[in-house]
Amino acid sequence: MDKPLYKGIEMKIKLPDGSIMESPKGPSVKKIAEKIGSGLAKAALAGMVDDELVDLDYKLEKDSNVKIITYKNPKGKEVFNHSASHAMALAIKKVFPKTLFTIGPAIENGFYYDIKLDKNLTPEDLKEVQKELDKIIKQDLPFNKEKLSKKEALIFYKKNKFKQEIIKEQKGDLSFYSLGSFKDLCKGPHVPSTTYLKAVKVMKSSAAYWRGDASKDALQRVYGIAFPDKKDLKNYLKMLEEAEKRDHRKIGKEMGLFSFHEEAPGMPFWQPKGMALWNELMDFWREEHRKAGYHEIKTPLMLNKKLWVKSGHWKNYRESMYTLKIDKQDYAIKPMNCPGCMLWYGEKTHSYKELPLRVGEVGLVHRHELSGVLSGLFRARCFHQDDAHIFMTPDQIKTEILGVLKLVDKFYKTFGFDYTLELSTRPKKSIGTAKQWETTTKRLKEALDSTGKDYKVNEGEGAFYGPKIDVHVKDALGRYWQCATIQLDMSLPERFDLNYIGKDNSKHRPIMIHRVIYGSLERFIGILVEHYAGKFPLWLSPTQIKVLSVSDKHDDHAQKIADQLSKKFRVETDFESKTVQYKIRQAQIERVPYTILIGDKEVNKKTLAVRTLAGKVGFGVKLKDFIKKLEKEVHEKA
Repeated sequence: MDKPLYKGIEMKIKLPDGSIMESPKGPSVKKIAEKIGSGLAKAALAGMVDDELVDLDYKLEKDSNVKIITYKNPKGKEVFNHSASHAMALAIKKVFPKTLFTIGPAIENGFYYDIKLDKNLTPEDLKEVQKELDKIIKQDLPFNKEKLSKKEALIFYKKNKFKQEIIKEQKGDLSFYSLGSFKDLCKGPHVPSTTYLKAVKVMKSSAAYWRGDASKDALQRVYGIAFPDKKDLKNYLKMLEEAEKRDHRKIGKEMGLFSFHEEAPGMPFWQPKGMALWNELMDFWREEHRKAGYHEIKTPLMLNKKLWVKSGHWKNYRESMYTLKIDKQDYAIKPMNCPGCMLWYGEKTHSYKELPLRVGEVGLVHRHELSGVLSGLFRARCFHQDDAHIFMTPDQIKTEILGVLKLVDKFYKTFGFDYTLELSTRPKKSIGTAKQWETTTKRLKEALDSTGKDYKVNEGEGAFYGPKIDVHVKDALGRYWQCATIQLDMSLPERFDLNYIGKDNSKHRPIMIHRVIYGSLERFIGILVEHYAGKFPLWLSPTQIKVLSVSDKHDDHAQKIADQLSKKFRVETDFESKTVQYKIRQAQIERVPYTILIGDKEVNKKTLAVRTLAGKVGFGVKLKDFIKKLEKEVHEKA
């Protein structure tokens, strides 16, 4: 719609529902929102004009497609959070006038600003910043946009080497936003004024480096969170409080699941109880994949540079890879399992009769993460990915995608997760022909449509080598985690010259699916720990039963009970000379589902006193009945 549809003073504005609004030239996005409805105008934060995100005071001069952006839109949240980062920066400047500001982007949960300051911020400092921030919001300060030439911008930032570095990389005039005495290089847009930022909270500060490079200046990163309603902020802070109680690092230590050591940062050590949980997850994975017709393979941990050059990782992923030299040749520890599987497939000639060929590998991968972003099992340097690659013909795409989605559904329902689906389509930078993308995207859509589930479409957010489906699980606190992903790949089969012999007896290129369900097994365990707050269902519990004795004279009988139960379950005993209350409390800290107490009554009547983790106690329980009940609970993965 570059040209006006007709001459004169009128212009036409096309809205998302397809309707056309006529208007004199020069209306602002805010005026358009008001004409649509007062409710929308009140909720409006920014506008989308012909695919460009703009401020509400942006004036239209030609026929355009217009969409009003509110907080409900992800782009609206980004505008909101980024505006809050500027407000927080102004507050920091008021408390610490000599601060040098670098970048302050919106992130998934809020925003941050990286600053250079000659002192380390304390919790008391952040409280002072919060006081100033609250004043700024009440003052209803406007966000004002202006343009500066590159030369003017360099003069303005003559004492800020960080901003100068950014400016020197830019071309043409630059946009700035002023908020009170704080002016920042920024393309925007922003909310009209600080009164829109009803609830903003300064959360914490941490160490950072300029542009994430440990060899460059050390900075401080100040985090914040923002909401358009104080109730939302209150609920979020309550959720964080609960999340802190469920922190997998804390619970993992209490339950003896895993540990970390400074000799191997970002690389977890798995304890015996953690391995019990790990093995249950892997047994479940192998059982379900065997049923679904997958073959399991294992490829080397370290491979020669020429493989990584061929796969494209050496050029595009080199900085995240650990490398070394052997016999004067470069090698790399694998950051992904895919290239090894390509070598496996290429070992022999395959027939169309073998396809689809489903190949799984739970491989250990290593990726270099900066020390500042390491976060327990959620962000580690080594982890296991439950990769699988499906080699197939084009007409098998829909069926195989449905098979993977069915498997995903089976897994996540077993763990009690709800989940959402997202389809990401061809990005601007991509490989493959338009026809290939049309075909593969169509097949993914057909598969998703046939499930009857709702899904979101992320236009232009696919991988460069193919469209994909992402699955986000929702935990007990309402948080979403991206775990499973299903990607169609047209790149690696081409790079590795993979083929199959078709019905016409000639070579054809297979279509390939990359997919994970757990994603990172370590990260998935971290999610499970927080989802269940360590109170795992019986089949996953590292210790399923703990047998306690009231006193020394009950130890022998209690041990016999434990021996019987150990034939079918993971059992521990506690015969220490401590009070029963102490022993029960310890079992609760360890989140043991069932605690059995053996005293005089239990010895004499040959029964059990059984206490659940929820605190319910049953007396006079027969061992045979107890075993039968637990077998059923384990089998059903209740």
